[in-house]
Amino acid sequence: MKFTSHRTLSALVFAFASTSVLASGNHPGGHGHDSDAIGKPGVAAKASRTVQIDMTDAMRFTPSSVEVKQGETVRFVVKNSGQVKHEMVLGTEKELKEHYELMKKNPEMEHADENMVTVAPGKSGEIVWQFTKAGKIDFACLQPGHYDAGMKGAVKVSAKGAAPKADGHADHKH
Repeated sequence: MKFTSHRTLSALVFAFASTSVLASGNHPGGHGHDSDAIGKPGVAAKASRTVQIDMTDAMRFTPSSVEVKQGETVRFVVKNSGQVKHEMVLGTEKELKEHYELMKKNPEMEHADENMVTVAPGKSGEIVWQFTKAGKIDFACLQPGHYDAGMKGAVKVSAKGAAPKADGHADHKH
């Protein structure tokens, strides 16, 4: 009996220590992000524009796709039009999936990183972000069940000095 109790106590201590480590900072499996991959926190005064993002209980972002230029600083004003808590988290697809798995295990975990905003129903928040690399940066709501329901989107970052479209449609959208 003593052996079983000792093993149980050891497992609990390990589980608690693991959870504490995972919930703090930038490390594998934690809440940090790879700044080189997705950019860096921006300075609000240097934002070239504001993009309004609406989050709903239909588990969607509107718009779910945003286009920016490499080097651009964007202010995202994120409104929760739903009745439950939502969030917008910028990251790579891999980072978002890892973070989502942690959130499913610890749904009440609170965190406040510069690449994310958690918004109560009927409220708004913001993220100011500078997109330093060309490519695709994902965003998602990592509240349990929301990511699986499709609450995700992407920011397409065009390279500095990217050539205009060669199809003659560079000046307008359809």
